[in-house]
This record gives sequence, C-alpha cells and structure tokens, in this order.
Amino acid sequence: MAAQRIPLNFFAMPFGLAGLAGSWQLASEYGRAPQAVATVLFAVAALVWAAVLAAYLRYLGRDRAGFGRDLLDPVAAPFASLAVITPMLLAVEGLYPHAPQAGRVLFDVFLALTVLLGAWFTGQWMYGGGLDLDRFHPGYFLPTVAGGLLASAGAAAVGQRRLAEAMFGLGIVCWLVLGSIILGRLFFRPRLPAPLMPTLAIEVAPAAVASLAYFALHGDHIDATAAFLGGYGLLMVLAQLRLLPGYLALPFMPSTWAFSFSWAAVATAALHWLNALRPSGYQVWQYLVLAAVSALVGAIALRTLVALRRHQLLPGQPQPQPSTGPSSAAEPVSR
Repeated sequence: MAAQRIPLNFFAMPFGLAGLAGSWQLASEYGRAPQAVATVLFAVAALVWAAVLAAYLRYLGRDRAGFGRDLLDPVAAPFASLAVITPMLLAVEGLYPHAPQAGRVLFDVFLALTVLLGAWFTGQWMYGGGLDLDRFHPGYFLPTVAGGLLASAGAAAVGQRRLAEAMFGLGIVCWLVLGSIILGRLFFRPRLPAPLMPTLAIEVAPAAVASLAYFALHGDHIDATAAFLGGYGLLMVLAQLRLLPGYLALPFMPSTWAFSFSWAAVATAALHWLNALRPSGYQVWQYLVLAAVSALVGAIALRTLVALRRHQLLPGQPQPQPSTGPSSAAEPVSR
C-alpha cells in the first residue's frame, strides 16, 4: 500500500499557533492578558508540532525517498524549515521562561539546525539550479529570512547578543535578496495558482519579524530603524487589502495556515508599537489587536479540525460536495 503523503506545509500549523502564543505572551508582559493563555497555547503548539512530525516520520518510514523529493520540491521545500524553526521558537518563548538552562540549550540546538538547513537551501538554489520563477512564492522567505530573524530575537531573549546581531544580519540580507526576486515574480509573471495564494500573506511577515528582532535587541522604543521597518511593514499590510477578493474566493486548504503566523507577527509588532508610543486609548487598541489575531487563528484552527474530522485534510482523501447541488465538483481542500 502506498504511503500517505504528509505535506510539508502542515508544519505551518504549529508555527502559526506558536506565533499566536507569542502575541499573548507579550500581551501578558504588558498586563493585558493572563500568562496562562500563552502557556496553554505554547503547549498546544508543541503538541501539534510533535503530532505533525510523528506523522511525517511515519510517512518517511514507508517511503524512504520521500524526504529527498520533498527537499527538492520547487513549491513545498521551503516549508521544511518550519520543522526546526517552530521548536526554536517554542524553546525560547515557551520553555526558557520556566527552565532557562534547558530552554537555552534547546534553542541553540534548533538555531544551529535552522542555519544549517537554510544554508543547504541556499546552496541548493545556487548550485542545483532548476528553479522555476513562476513557482517561486513568498514561502521562500521561511528558511533564511524567518529563520534568521526569529533566531535573532530568540538569541537576544536568552542573552546571546552577538549571536543575535549575526542572525539579524543573516535575516535582513536574505530578505533584501529574496524579497526582490519574489516581488519581481509577483509583479511581472502570471498570478500565483490558488493553492499558493495564501502565501501572499507571508509578505507582511518579514518587516514585522525584523521589527520583533530589533525590539528584542534594542528595547521597546521607536527610533529611525524601527520606523524604517514599520514604514515598509505598513505598506505590505495595506497592500493586503487589494488581495482580499482573491482570498475570499479561496476554499479552505492547509496552506491557509500561511495567514496565521504572518498576522500573529504583525499583531505582536503592533503591540510593541502601541506600548512604545502610547497614543490615546492605546490599551483598548492592544486588546482589539489581540482579539483580532486570536479570532483569525482560531477560525483557521477550527476549520482544520472540521476538515480532519471529515477526513478531508490529507491529499487524496474524499472531498466535500458543495451545497449548491450534487452535480458540482468541490474544490480540493488539501494542497
């Protein structure tokens, strides 16, 4: 019997949950939310990561060539990095506050794995060739841009400042290089196919995650660099408004999880900005930001549970029929 393939973008599920937990963690530090909510969310993210990893390893046990194919897949490969980025994030934000030594060790281990995997991808793209510009998408930010900038924020949090500065440089330079290629592809080539449309939400993430790394290094104040990052981040957030019609026409699919961490990072950066500037009513705005991102990620998680219960989450499983009539074919939910 053929092995049931576990798509690499399933690792976006615990990644998004960890991002939401980070928003609640910061809100609790500002006195806007109970710490227990963040703790529970980190625990849930860890359990989901372990479940996805176990399912993926079981798939590889039946198809030993699957890992090599996945790492060379021009669409799915970048999502492999989330398998090591997510536990890096969980170690520094979920474990380190409660067990500093264990948290620091695990963080360093997964940081090293993140850098090594990002370096492998970079070398593969340089040497292996074969990249198709039309299949290039914002998910290519994940291995080095997200990995580098989250490693920077984490290293600053555990007191490894020089490492944090090095990782900040890694993430920023990769953002500049890959960002120009990705935007060039989006501007001048055909529109992304529907299964990849949710990855357009990742465009809001680099500026937000760079801001989080910068705040971790320099504290909660707005200087020229923070404003520089915030200005570009604002442009990318507002640009998403034009994409709403395309997003609303999409069916649910696992790639919908691309919205989760991206907007959680924006929400967390917004909490930092509101706390630093303290405009009139800033506390109410912080509650609204936290509520909005929680509703978004919660809705995606709920829809995922529905698809899982109906056996519609994995590729090749039966798809639901729409309510418009029995003769219409439903859109696939798994990409």
